[in-house]
Amino acid sequence: MSELSHKDWIGKASAIRFRDKAFIDGKTVAARSGRTFASVNPATGEVLAEVASCGEEDIDLAVAAARRSFNAGVWSRTSPAHRKEVLLRLAQLLRDNLHELALLESLDMGKLVRDAASVDVPGSAAIFQWYGEAIDKIYGEVAPTGEGDLVLVRREPLGVVGAVVPWNFPLDMATWKCAPALAAGNSVVLKPAEQSPLSALLLAELAMEAGLPAGVLNVVPGLGETAGQALGRHMDVDCLAFTGSTAVGKMFLQYSGQSNMKQVWLETGGKSPNLVFADCGDLDVVADMAAFGIFFNQGEVCSANSRLLVQRGIKDALVEKLVQRAAATQPGDPLDPISKMGAMVDSRHAANVMRFVEAGKKTARLVAGGDMVTVNGRGSFVQPTIFDDVTPADPIARDEIFGPVLSVIAFDDEADAIRIANDSPYGLAASLWTDSLSRAHRIAGRLQAGTVSVNKVDALSPMTPFGGFKQSGFGRDLSLHALDKYTALKTTWIKY
Repeated sequence: MSELSHKDWIGKASAIRFRDKAFIDGKTVAARSGRTFASVNPATGEVLAEVASCGEEDIDLAVAAARRSFNAGVWSRTSPAHRKEVLLRLAQLLRDNLHELALLESLDMGKLVRDAASVDVPGSAAIFQWYGEAIDKIYGEVAPTGEGDLVLVRREPLGVVGAVVPWNFPLDMATWKCAPALAAGNSVVLKPAEQSPLSALLLAELAMEAGLPAGVLNVVPGLGETAGQALGRHMDVDCLAFTGSTAVGKMFLQYSGQSNMKQVWLETGGKSPNLVFADCGDLDVVADMAAFGIFFNQGEVCSANSRLLVQRGIKDALVEKLVQRAAATQPGDPLDPISKMGAMVDSRHAANVMRFVEAGKKTARLVAGGDMVTVNGRGSFVQPTIFDDVTPADPIARDEIFGPVLSVIAFDDEADAIRIANDSPYGLAASLWTDSLSRAHRIAGRLQAGTVSVNKVDALSPMTPFGGFKQSGFGRDLSLHALDKYTALKTTWIKY
């Protein structure tokens, strides 16, 4: 993507067409109420589109379309080989429309277009391809019963899957839910975040172009308290997959109990620790990756390494290096390939991040950043910010800020580091830096986190499960394990 200049991206952005309607039963439709909400470019404050604001009636229509398509078997009863072909075509269409999708991601939520074009869109295509290629290689079981009995155990699609996804990685998070759910044969009703619905609406069009039958993938943009709640409470939704805040995740658990006891799979908040021991050999590499772990995507990452736990003897040297990295990672125009960090998703979220920053200035030592800024006089940008001498009980070290704010905490030994790292309501991810293989295994086994990255940060792949412990939720995205969320085991017992 380095071949495209700032001017190139601006030119492409000026020609882009924004989808502003819901996508239900293979058609673009306005919300039945006629209501819309503004999709705003947070880097400029400009309104990109007035998008259909779906409510309960629209959710009913989308779920009904999904149920009809599922019961008709136009997707659910087709062969795994056929579903594979369609998902592989969809993966290629994502690649073919890379520039448009990257621009939608950048314009809608403020991320760097360079990252969207090199990470988000290719990653989404790869995940659709991975599940497409995997689904015709999933076998059933024959139970070891006695002679005269044949017992088959098969995976069957659940039916209608509701997916509610966040704004920080709009296309990626939609893909993480939709790819395995569709591969398994389900029909899906997807509610993108109201802050970033545009790429999901294009995804629905591309899925139809790839050969997905009408009604199998429906996209209903809308507000969380209306469309999201209606999907969570719907009596004909068999499964609800959610990525977002812990507080909203708890609401979806309540909605399930208040409706049809639908399965609810949650991937929620995080406050991931990054442990650095004095025996790690290269502090420059650690500093590079620690900065990436908190400043990438403006820190708007559920697994961001927002707590840096450093052995006391090397803390000051590492902090000095991190201050240099922060100075070189200042916000810029998201459409400029040389920019190092983009805009916060909206002004309200930027203000919330700054409330944490202002509170942190009273309890810890600010060593980098700490200000809200504009780019070319516009937009919602927050500087990369580092606090040193943070205590583990400080709110900036305990609460999910979801911004480019790093808390540095000193520790003395392994036991101290493990105690501080695990003293959190969250358990999504953790990182660990050491040159001792024994220490790496020993501490990785003690950290309460769904993924522990050793000598790197925030490692993930379509081949490995992603999800957390404690109040980070219990769902698993990615890998073959994600299919567990979207399938049911059926036992058929045959006496002969």
